Amino acid sequence: MAETIYILCTLTSLACCWLLFGSYRRTGHRLLFWSGSCFAVMTLNNLLLLLDKVVFPDIDFLFGRLGSALLALLLLLYGLIYEKE
Repeated sequence: MAETIYILCTLTSLACCWLLFGSYRRTGHRLLFWSGSCFAVMTLNNLLLLLDKVVFPDIDFLFGRLGSALLALLLLLYGLIYEKE
């Protein structure tokens, strides 16, 4: 059951990333770019979680997951602070 949830979370993050980048291409609003970048890294984070818990349970991906989560939040925070419209 946990594997299904991890896969669904990864696919949901990927769908959000795809939709945000598609909206950015159409409108050119920079905040959509930063939000899409955040969700792209969140997709990587969810993929690392899937690898950590399901595929390679003996290998610890904790620092990779924490680093990617921090990067995702920093990208979104940068976009929220420095993009003016």
